[in-house]
Amino acid sequence: MTNLALAHPVYRTVLAFDVEGSTGRNNRGKAFLRELMFEVVTAALEACGIGAQDCDAVVHRGDGVLALIRPTDHAPKTLLLASVMPTVRLLLDAHNRERPDEPLRLRAVLHAGEIVHDRHGTFGETLDVAFRLLDAPPVKQALRDTAAPLVLVVSDDVHRSVVRHDYAGIARPAFRLAVAVEVGGSCWSGWLHVPGEPPPPWPPAPESIVPLGTDNSGSGGGAAVDRMGADDIGRGPGGAVVRVRLPSVGSPS
Repeated sequence: MTNLALAHPVYRTVLAFDVEGSTGRNNRGKAFLRELMFEVVTAALEACGIGAQDCDAVVHRGDGVLALIRPTDHAPKTLLLASVMPTVRLLLDAHNRERPDEPLRLRAVLHAGEIVHDRHGTFGETLDVAFRLLDAPPVKQALRDTAAPLVLVVSDDVHRSVVRHDYAGIARPAFRLAVAVEVGGSCWSGWLHVPGEPPPPWPPAPESIVPLGTDNSGSGGGAAVDRMGADDIGRGPGGAVVRVRLPSVGSPS
């Protein structure tokens, strides 16, 4: 990390994941899920052209993974939404078909803003908001309510700047306003999405949730992925096929 990053906040896109039900596993089970989640996330990023040079780091955070992506032209938020998230979904589908006894189901969050670094790591309000959204009860409930292995929540900032503009591969009607958290005295809204699923008939958002994003004062190409030695398992919205060699993770048992 440069001295500049240590002295000043820097803009990053925050992509984080958390495992469903990890607290019910013993330590060997947790280790298995952590390793598999890390491999799925890094393989999906690399398949879409986002490597270590584009991230501060992809790091474990307990039963989660955090990627802080630098603002480069080849790693825009549209790529994360239209390609990376569908790729994660396809990798999860592939693993869960092959190992129904050890399924992996994830919650994800996409947010962006200023990140502060010091010699101990990263911190700041942007991360507080992202993890508060990721851990919000409606997001956990949304994953329990679907058979899909992945649920995404995007901050209102991301929805307003990207999702609502109907860029290729991003289905605006598939996002619903359903989450509100408080950080630092401000209300931050979140929009739920199930990658790889058709837009459902969403119920209206609770009246207490408003898409203000930052202050309570005042909806391309996808990718398909195969595992080691498997045939193509599907295609994303744009029809492109990306082959990912995801190493098999041994069973914890």
